[in-house]
Amino acid sequence: MKLAGQVALITGSGRGIGKATALALANEGANIVVNDIDEKLAKQTAEEIMKVGKRAIALKADVSKSDEVAGLVENSIREFGKIDILVNNAGVYPRAKLVEMSEKDLDNAINVNLKAVFLCTKAVLPHMIKQRSGKIICIASNFGILSAPGASAYAAAKAGVISFVKSIAKEVGQYGIRVNGISPGITWTDMIAQYFTMDRLQREIAPQIPLGRIGRPEDVAKVVVFLASDDADYITGQILGVDGGQILAGF
Repeated sequence: MKLAGQVALITGSGRGIGKATALALANEGANIVVNDIDEKLAKQTAEEIMKVGKRAIALKADVSKSDEVAGLVENSIREFGKIDILVNNAGVYPRAKLVEMSEKDLDNAINVNLKAVFLCTKAVLPHMIKQRSGKIICIASNFGILSAPGASAYAAAKAGVISFVKSIAKEVGQYGIRVNGISPGITWTDMIAQYFTMDRLQREIAPQIPLGRIGRPEDVAKVVVFLASDDADYITGQILGVDGGQILAGF
């Protein structure tokens, strides 16, 4: 197992990419802190992890709020004694044309997709610096590079995540901490299902993707495992695309 004995905190891991990541890390030997704003979903993920023989706790927290992030990290350290891996995954996708978007939608997009990455990373760094090791993996999006109509707030926040990764990697490399990002393409999750059916995605989007299909949460999770493992011990400050080769964000 590539991650035996390590402890991973994954935000937004009650479902979608976060849940797939939590399960994938557990299957490689990590103990898991499952975080989600939906406590019921977090507990369900934790129960699935425990069924494969790893320790897991479910902690409800809104990671866009500094006091709740502080509690999340404190409780994680109290339970496991350390955090080796942080996966900044929590996200929201308010889809609307700019002239129709409310200030509340904008604030939510920035707070959950970008501010939360800042807060969680800042909260775990003192512990990682003390142990002189750690892996921080941020889930960005190819919208942060390509964008699309109706995604201005989301794209701006994810572009911020990409720049954040590159900057923080330079700050903390001296402590043995690696910081990388993943830029998924269109991935079938509940967040996307709010706006599109799979039939429509297969018909309109899949033909734009060289590999010919819509992404799955497990596609991203496998890359998280790689970046969290010693296989990637000389990789930092990078954004890996997991998008089937998509060069357009055409919807």
